[in-house]
Amino acid sequence: MSGILAPEELTEALKRLPGWSGDGEGIERTAELPGFATAIAVVDRVAAIAEQLDHHPDIDIRWRTLTFRCSTHSAGGVTARDLDLAARIEEVLAGVS
Repeated sequence: MSGILAPEELTEALKRLPGWSGDGEGIERTAELPGFATAIAVVDRVAAIAEQLDHHPDIDIRWRTLTFRCSTHSAGGVTARDLDLAARIEEVLAGVS
């Protein structure tokens, strides 16, 4: 199990994840997609990645707007696993036109 990131580590890590923000309790990103079907397709791709990593984000779906929130609940805050998942979510979002 990864330990909770120190505030300085999290600040530095978020610099490498444009669009992501947060604090020691969780990080999040909101993305507006071209339409509802595209948003659901993104959720499907992120779900497959989350299953592969055995680490699951909270996802809020509002028509074509998705908000992803990552936190390692068992550790009580943000760990390296959350940063890895956020980076993978960014890869999915980057592939959407």
